[in-house]
Amino acid sequence: MAIAQASTSSVVGKSVKRIDVQEKVTGAAQYTDDIAFGNALHHCRVKRSPHPHALIKKINYDKALLIPGVKLVVTGEDFPEYVGLYLQDRNIFARDRVRFVGEGVAAVVASTEEIAEKALDAIDVEYELLQPVLDPEFGASKEAPIIHPDLEKYEHPNFIFPVNGTNMANHFKIRKGDTEAAWPQCAAIVEHTFRIPQVQHVPIEPHVAIAKAEENGQVTLWASTQSPFAQRALLAKSLHIPESDFRVIAPLIGGGFGCKAGVTMEAIPVAAALKLKGVPIKLLLTREEEFYTNFVRQGLVIKLKVGCDKDGNLLAMENTMYWDGGAYTEYGVNVTRAGGYSSTGPYDIPNMRTDSICVYTNHPVGGAYRGFGMAELHTGVGQIMDMLADKIGMDRTEFHLRNCVRGGDVLATGMVIHEVGLPECIDKVARALKLGEKEAPSAPNKLRGKGIALAWKAPAMPPNAGSSALVKMNADGTVNVSVGGQELGQGTFTAMAQIAAESLGVPYEAVKVLGPIDTRYSPYEWQTVASRLTWSMGNAVRNAALDAKKKILDIVAEAWNEKPEDLDIKDGYVISYKTEESIEIKDFVVYGLPKADDQGWLGGPIVGAGSFMPTYVTGLDAETGQGERAVVHYTTGAQGLDIEIDKDTGRITVLYAASAFDVGKAINPDMVRQQMEGGFVQGLSSAMFEECQLVGGEMRNPSFVDYRIATAIDVPEKIDTFIVETAQDDGPFGARGIGEHPLVPVIAALANAIYDATGVRITNPPFSAEKIYMALLEAGVVN
Repeated sequence: MAIAQASTSSVVGKSVKRIDVQEKVTGAAQYTDDIAFGNALHHCRVKRSPHPHALIKKINYDKALLIPGVKLVVTGEDFPEYVGLYLQDRNIFARDRVRFVGEGVAAVVASTEEIAEKALDAIDVEYELLQPVLDPEFGASKEAPIIHPDLEKYEHPNFIFPVNGTNMANHFKIRKGDTEAAWPQCAAIVEHTFRIPQVQHVPIEPHVAIAKAEENGQVTLWASTQSPFAQRALLAKSLHIPESDFRVIAPLIGGGFGCKAGVTMEAIPVAAALKLKGVPIKLLLTREEEFYTNFVRQGLVIKLKVGCDKDGNLLAMENTMYWDGGAYTEYGVNVTRAGGYSSTGPYDIPNMRTDSICVYTNHPVGGAYRGFGMAELHTGVGQIMDMLADKIGMDRTEFHLRNCVRGGDVLATGMVIHEVGLPECIDKVARALKLGEKEAPSAPNKLRGKGIALAWKAPAMPPNAGSSALVKMNADGTVNVSVGGQELGQGTFTAMAQIAAESLGVPYEAVKVLGPIDTRYSPYEWQTVASRLTWSMGNAVRNAALDAKKKILDIVAEAWNEKPEDLDIKDGYVISYKTEESIEIKDFVVYGLPKADDQGWLGGPIVGAGSFMPTYVTGLDAETGQGERAVVHYTTGAQGLDIEIDKDTGRITVLYAASAFDVGKAINPDMVRQQMEGGFVQGLSSAMFEECQLVGGEMRNPSFVDYRIATAIDVPEKIDTFIVETAQDDGPFGARGIGEHPLVPVIAALANAIYDATGVRITNPPFSAEKIYMALLEAGVVN
């Protein structure tokens, strides 16, 4: 088992150096060569649909089986079971019909990848084309062809609300107050429809998995995954394998951002391995496949209407969202739910009506993406609030401060929100940006503007998503921490080492976090998603460390004839506040302490165990969305940009950015700032460049030649980050998550800055140079 070891000493709230992970290769690639598996390693390739919607009439693979080196061909006929996290709506291979371009209809296993690829051409599939659904608003209408006729048969939890006989996989509603009665009281009302496209996660490391099934029923999956325990549970259920016989090993992965959550392509090599036992089978997606055959961020059509009184106080909002869930919505239905209960954005609105609808389309599958629907939602909400402030003639900072959520407010779901530091975040960003001060551009052909937008996000998860951890003391005084959450490059192992060290009372450099994650040996963790690990897994680690600490102090208290409450552990020593006696923990945490007069021993090997699960999240009414506590908590914040636009080209230059978020408690301030910077850059990338160009259901830009992402030249020279700390009552040392949130408000903030610079509203991202130039030309800003 590889070890991630802390390298410098510090405690919670300090910016210690990240752990030095002792892995030869980052990612599942380390398990995927012939050195690891010998010449037995087989390779898998997938026959994919060229059509967005069609019936499968016939699959003939006889010719493929005749090719030397081909070992196996599997199809949907071999695996009729469904798989899915929140809605079990998907087969491992398409069976009666295909529902998106790139859907797998068969897989070939061969001795080499080249042979497997060649064999795909020998598989003949006969299709009968069907009308595709390519727009979510149309897909929700009665005129649209039904993509999933068996929707009523799909299993789902009680907080997902499919509408049988339609393409609506989930319809989440909020009904609070009376919007119709509120509209006549409004001094200003703004309505607008925003369209946000699908984008790709583009992790450096593509999806890769290896599966091996033994004759004795044991199955092992090595995968680049954020969800080893969820994968084990979902695939074991679908393929009728006892969970105790299914092992998932998840090495460090080269980027995830949500696309490696749940189950996607990993099911294919497992299915193949069950048909060809005794040999490991590898499936590695090409970069082109990565773009459109797995999760994408869902597209969204969001229709907003919002109004305020003459003093700028928000009175009402109506929010109708049509989420383009794609061909399968087993994960996307919960994105829709999250968008629904957060549909006000971080604003206090007394009258609210929301319809958040997840719609089946014949587009690529929508799933988890950093922000989990919040970037799409806030693209609309953040802009329409700016539009309303402009219409009422109110300073934007004043408008946001007047209407933002504060501790004690009753949210749209009826939940009373905990204390938040959002007003402080707004103030810090506005001051840093000098919002309201018009500054001169750098040249006559440049236009300059500033924009601000707010954000909030709650961990989107089931009410019973749990974490667990083990803390094992070693004879040399070091501490091994075992967790089930994944290290994605976000620094979670570092944070866990700090929490363990602080809670236990040992130096940071004494703590080692074990990896890779292995469901056979690692303690349970729901998934590495939702910006929840610092909070949830951190609580489990803290509880495990405190359990170990209690055992240590109990031993010493008995040996010294003292009370445990008079003892403490500092820098690896047990000390007595009463007698000032001390003993180094390495002297007894494995072998114990002798009793007086050689009358036996006290203690023994110390292992602490801890777990955490929020037990207080309640259900919400299906018709009104009302309930006592919709989510565990919200992280809130604000972001601002100062930009210039070249009138001759439409090109944006971001001069400066400011970001402030209330993280409860910064376990490691430097890593928090890095999350703010990284999230901002990823958000800026989707705001300026990124879009899956879907034409007739087919992605036209599935490569980095045509799909541009932000690089160093697009980033402002200076990004100021401000950490606000309003303690979370149920977080370890008051901490809550920050991994996704800095991405959320960027699109809206940039759109507002573009308007401030040009006087032209361009609402639908990406805000490319061409789009901006054409809008300026049409508005007469340039000739």
